Amino acid sequence: MDRNAQPALGVAFERVEKRYGGLFALRRVSLRIEPGEFVALFGPNGSGKTTLLRMAALLVRPSAGRVYHPGAENLPGDAVRRQIGLVGHKTLAYDELSARENLIFFARLYGLENPVERAEDALAAVGLGKRAGDAASTFSRGMRQRLAIARALVTEPRLLLFDEPATGLDRQGREWLYETFRTLHRAGATMVISTHDEELAALAGRSVYLQAGRMISDSAGEPAPLAPEARP
Repeated sequence: MDRNAQPALGVAFERVEKRYGGLFALRRVSLRIEPGEFVALFGPNGSGKTTLLRMAALLVRPSAGRVYHPGAENLPGDAVRRQIGLVGHKTLAYDELSARENLIFFARLYGLENPVERAEDALAAVGLGKRAGDAASTFSRGMRQRLAIARALVTEPRLLLFDEPATGLDRQGREWLYETFRTLHRAGATMVISTHDEELAALAGRSVYLQAGRMISDSAGEPAPLAPEARP
């Protein structure tokens, strides 16, 4: 699935904050993820992991600071979004459509060329080729997660983002997910995952820990400095 042979896409956050009224979801987060890196985001629920991923996907704007994608700074937002695949908590599948129809619809929504071919390629990549004609309503939780990943792959993204991808999967489903992530990373994709699954996180070459909206540590370097208001 490499029609364009484009390099992986990184993402950078510079002193990013996100406020919802008086509530801070993120506080002065500075983080740079280089093209081709595999990074795991750790932290308790409410620590800001999902917000950070949605910012990386250009779905949420920061209240302060800057989010950009090195090498794509001069492209319009829509063009950058096409190069990003996000798999969130919801699979976003239409139950009444087949797996193939779901992906063709998504490809056409993005105005992609060869939507049928792209759908077939993506389904084959996640092991759903033989179930392409089956309605999404007949899929198990694990198969729906495969379909969600296939949807993310349809645009042939240069940056892949996953929000708790192992949630609800049985052991067999998790093993499949681990191998899929190894394959994607070997193919050169930039990958960022939020997870509580230590086995999944162990596949990543770097881990970042968030708490209460702050970046507490980064295995690529020293612990992150606390914002002034967080210092004792």
